[in-house]
Amino acid sequence: MKLRLFFVCCLFITICLTASACGDQLYLENAATPLALGMDLDKNDKFHFYSSAPVFSKNIKKKSQETSGTANSLRQSKAIQDSQSSGSIQGRNYQVILLGRHFLSYEDWFPMLDVLFRDARNTVTDRVIAVDGSLEEVFSLNPPDQPLLPILLRGMVDTKSIKSETYATTAQEFHRQFYDKGLTPYIAEVKIVNNQVRLKGSALLNQKGKYEISLGPQETILLSILQKQASPGFSLSYPIPGEPVHKPFETNILSLTGAKVKTKIKTSYENNKFKFDILVKTRVGLSEHLFPFNVEKDDTKLEKQIAVLMQEQFMSIIGKLQKHKIDPIGLGVYARAKEYKEFCKVEDHWSEAFANAEVRVKVDLEIASMGPVK
Repeated sequence: MKLRLFFVCCLFITICLTASACGDQLYLENAATPLALGMDLDKNDKFHFYSSAPVFSKNIKKKSQETSGTANSLRQSKAIQDSQSSGSIQGRNYQVILLGRHFLSYEDWFPMLDVLFRDARNTVTDRVIAVDGSLEEVFSLNPPDQPLLPILLRGMVDTKSIKSETYATTAQEFHRQFYDKGLTPYIAEVKIVNNQVRLKGSALLNQKGKYEISLGPQETILLSILQKQASPGFSLSYPIPGEPVHKPFETNILSLTGAKVKTKIKTSYENNKFKFDILVKTRVGLSEHLFPFNVEKDDTKLEKQIAVLMQEQFMSIIGKLQKHKIDPIGLGVYARAKEYKEFCKVEDHWSEAFANAEVRVKVDLEIASMGPVK
């Protein structure tokens, strides 16, 4: 009797599980899986969406299908995307989320991403990328000698972020940046140049999501060093003052490869303002110099010159950040940890407090290798 009851219970559980699973099944041939999602505003400031999904067919030369249209929200756009596709749109495998510059010129747009985080079936590892220009131009690209746009963009961002030349900011990390009062968001940025996608560096936003400034690859590397995110292998180049230039060639350039870098940030609060003393200690390898110089003999002199140039560029970047009242470094996180009482007074307007803060950077640089060539 007990054995019979056991089999009846097992059968009942199996039927329940099978019934619940069948209700949500979708055959692959009836699905369309976009890998790229784009959001922008049209000329009338109406929300405009874009998507790109791969097409698996030997008889079609174009290997992707692009859809676009206007809607009031991302969830509402699904019905419009379905009307333009042969299958049911399943936005759970996005590789990249593209945000147009016009879209980023406004504040308080972040709730438009609500469906991506609210539906637990959606991925949060997609890369968030700003586009300097029109998204329509980006999604209309179809170069025959390059991979699909979403694969190209994700690969471009991931590989360059390893060298600290941009940021592979995921949707989950982007969400954290928005709701952390001690920092402001930062993402990768691309631009279309001569019908090709080019990586610009990084785009820096304010706490409400509005675009403020862009940083090139080298400035992004230095910002990553201040954020303690830079990995060994980054590359820096500087023109050395006083060295002759033989036109048309810039023969006063010196290039370095970063080996090991340590960033220490000391936080204090004095005279009604926050103070941050940042020490960047790094070892570099000499990878190129285009002018005659006895590196082995005068290495100390060269180290001091490079340290001064790096320090000046660090301070230039901090000046830009304070001018635009943005803190992608996350110095507010240090202020919250070290001077909690004072930070609580300004946490709702930390950007203004950061703009008035005193920030100093000192560089301690050592040339650890010079290469086999004298």
